[in-house]
Amino acid sequence: MASTKYIFVTGGVTSSLGKGIISASLAKLLQARGYRVTIQKLDPYINVDPGTLNPYEHGECYVTEDGAETDLDLGHYERFLNTPTSQGNNVTTGRIYQSVIDKERRGDYLGKTVQVIPHITDEIKNRVKILGETGNFDIVITEIGGTVGDIEALPYIESVRQLKWELERNCMVIHLTLLPYLNVTGELKTKPTQHSVKTMLESGVQPDVLVCRSEHPVDDDIKRKLALFTNVRQRNVIESRDASTIYEVPLMMYNEKLDEVVLDHFGLATKTQPNLDKWREFLTRLKFPKRTVEIGLIGKYVELKDSYKSISEAFIHAGAANEVQVKVRWIHSEHLTPKNAAKSCQGLDGILVAPGFGERGFEGKVATVQYARENKIPYFGICYGMQAAVIEYARNVVGWTDANTTEVDPKSSKPVIALMDEQHHITDMGGTMRLGAQKCELSKDSQAFAAYGETAITERHRHRYEYNNDYKEELVAAGLKATGINPESGLVEVIEIEDHPFFVGVQYHPEYKSTVLNPHPLFVSFVKAADLHRQNK
Repeated sequence: MASTKYIFVTGGVTSSLGKGIISASLAKLLQARGYRVTIQKLDPYINVDPGTLNPYEHGECYVTEDGAETDLDLGHYERFLNTPTSQGNNVTTGRIYQSVIDKERRGDYLGKTVQVIPHITDEIKNRVKILGETGNFDIVITEIGGTVGDIEALPYIESVRQLKWELERNCMVIHLTLLPYLNVTGELKTKPTQHSVKTMLESGVQPDVLVCRSEHPVDDDIKRKLALFTNVRQRNVIESRDASTIYEVPLMMYNEKLDEVVLDHFGLATKTQPNLDKWREFLTRLKFPKRTVEIGLIGKYVELKDSYKSISEAFIHAGAANEVQVKVRWIHSEHLTPKNAAKSCQGLDGILVAPGFGERGFEGKVATVQYARENKIPYFGICYGMQAAVIEYARNVVGWTDANTTEVDPKSSKPVIALMDEQHHITDMGGTMRLGAQKCELSKDSQAFAAYGETAITERHRHRYEYNNDYKEELVAAGLKATGINPESGLVEVIEIEDHPFFVGVQYHPEYKSTVLNPHPLFVSFVKAADLHRQNK
């Protein structure tokens, strides 16, 4: 290709329409046609990244291979495309302004008055184009967070206007909007979409494609009406019906010919049809499972399920791989105690204790670990869930009743989990944890090795506290095996116990690497163990 093509995906009328899923679905189709594609998210908030945001505010914080704390939509991008993203794939207003202010302080602007136009918009445009220029991609899809008309989004929309003028036919805009259905009149209403496009036109941006979210079919009359009032070709008005699973959306967009519309705009070949056979096979296994298992997800943010988005999606991937449906029972760890854990977890085929920080709900997690261990229920602990397993074992098997993490009890006489050495002098909270891909060596006689099939692995991390090696020898002697070790730091990454159908705790976050085409092996093994547990009841 002569030059990189740039696609911007904007949203109107309301948030949460699924810009990330539409972006990922389009990217999947273009990738399946042989094009090199990446997706970028521009977030209008002033935080430098979502790493310091409470999950109730913004859902899960997703971590990339290079250690960037990013928006959860990057998880969708990776799960659909089966390729890793990086720090350059997520840009926030905070990062943009921080960069511009740093340049001003250095004198890079030679005494000029620094303004939104051109300095902020130039920085935005640079962050968009650098992916195409340095990443060797044919097509860069950039999703703009929020909705058109938001005051925070104005610099981004202005940047899109400039890029459409500068790049000409190498740039296009897809606008995702809502067609609400009025039960009283029994019809879809187009006026909100008309006003949304009008708002874009007032900013100087003409959408090239409309993707219309709807609960009902969007017939040709509605498409013709939308085309007339929005200056968009009727062929470019795309229906996006509600789907039973997000993984149906690529096939829906294929049927609507969204990828062909895009390629036609850029003058690119459409002769090669996308090979979606493996995707269809996944959907068949997902929709027609042979059995059902119920797994308890224990966490303190369960009111907002997006807080554990990658975990719930990893269960979908692993369930399909095992041809079972994974039904998740969301259990709030703050409500759990040693007295009610058995009742709350009754009937479960597996238990996963989720990541998290702080004291709230931690003792509930420890109580759940004890229930899973003593009742031989398949157990999977991730990050804080692994640490909870170490503490539970130290207290109830080894007999160290005061065992704890210094995150909860700095004065514990048995701090089996403690702050990492390199974290002691850190005062800033953002981007300072142990982040990104790290090496791990697995023991061959472990459940982890049986899952991975190899000894040398890399997994992504996000934590400040670690297994305290001062107690390793005694814990291992008591039966808590350390089966995964970082070869450089000696940090314990994986713990297991014997004489249990499945009991694995990992310091890292395996959920980040699970994709449709490559379900994570630990999740696959855990779901398989849960399935066997259910069959043996």
